[in-house]
Amino acid sequence: MTARDDVLARIRSALGPAPVVPDPPRDYRRAGSLLPGDPALLDQLVDRLEDYKATVIRTSRAALAADLRSALAGALPVGGRLIVPPGLPPEWGVEDAVVDDGTLDAAALDGIAGVLTACAAAVAETGTIALDGGPDQGRRAITLVPDRHVCVVRADQVVQTVPDLLARLTPTNPLTLISGPSATSDIELDRVEGVHGPRTLVVLLVR
Repeated sequence: MTARDDVLARIRSALGPAPVVPDPPRDYRRAGSLLPGDPALLDQLVDRLEDYKATVIRTSRAALAADLRSALAGALPVGGRLIVPPGLPPEWGVEDAVVDDGTLDAAALDGIAGVLTACAAAVAETGTIALDGGPDQGRRAITLVPDRHVCVVRADQVVQTVPDLLARLTPTNPLTLISGPSATSDIELDRVEGVHGPRTLVVLLVR
């Protein structure tokens, strides 16, 4: 008998032949009290993202194209290439970008300076942005390999709680949850950014 078998045998003996299995608690929150896009949610999302060391730019639909150009100019190095998903809205006015056709491998994507996407939804309480591989977000690789991610979030996509967020997502889609730039503190509690995703996150929050 292995140690594992011994431990499991003792557990079975302690539980007896007919162990009582309690029902799991179901009294957790299933929805927030605020509607998507509530100004309080937008403020909370901004607070969380900035605490995670993301850059947040508040904008409007009318000013989005101009603010995008400014944000990209500030985020990308001189001569750095930008990649975008194939379904990016044309009114965003992004020019001279590489439109992803799915053929670039990880090595080629590593030579791309940044990526611009939309999102599927965002949750204010945790400062988390969700991508689901939609046409305006693209495949997961283009948002994980380049060093900079510029993401556009509409106000009506911002919900209050994680259950609100999950209700908007399809679990069979390739979901990516982003809470600030990629970072880890695994080694001697020193924060290191850009370990398993973009080092820089810029969010344009559109009213």
